Amino acid sequence: MQKITPFLWFDNQAEEAANFYVSIFNNSRIRNVTRYGEEGAKVAGRPRGSVMTVEFQLEGQDFIALNGGPQFTFTEAISLSVDCKTQNEVDELWRRLSQGGEEGPCGWLKDKYGLSWQINPSVLGEMLNDPDPVRSNRVMQAMLQMKKINIERLKQAYGQR
Repeated sequence: MQKITPFLWFDNQAEEAANFYVSIFNNSRIRNVTRYGEEGAKVAGRPRGSVMTVEFQLEGQDFIALNGGPQFTFTEAISLSVDCKTQNEVDELWRRLSQGGEEGPCGWLKDKYGLSWQINPSVLGEMLNDPDPVRSNRVMQAMLQMKKINIERLKQAYGQR
């Protein structure tokens, strides 16, 4: 197991969410499901035998999902950033993760569980880090007009003279 593992708090959808995420990303799997025993169920106010945690991997990255109750919800203060190589990858991840959720600006979205994601093409970072501030600023301005990132529009802004 990696040294630092993101731990995601759900009300009661941990297993459903983990299965959803695993269905979207390659090299992904459910590793373990732990259920509430007698004592844990009493403390958590959950039925004995119901899912407590789900350990899963997305693209080889470990995560743990907890059915902890409604006390805490996700905010944009934490997001999962996905590096995409192609527009097709951006389009597919955007479509699947935003389904039932909410599209945001600049490549951000919330999935149907309220978890925030950044769906970013690798080329965006490369262009924004260009030593020519005029070029990188044009890319930034183009990105600020987008919800889902469009690589071709970024390239057009980047190449303008």
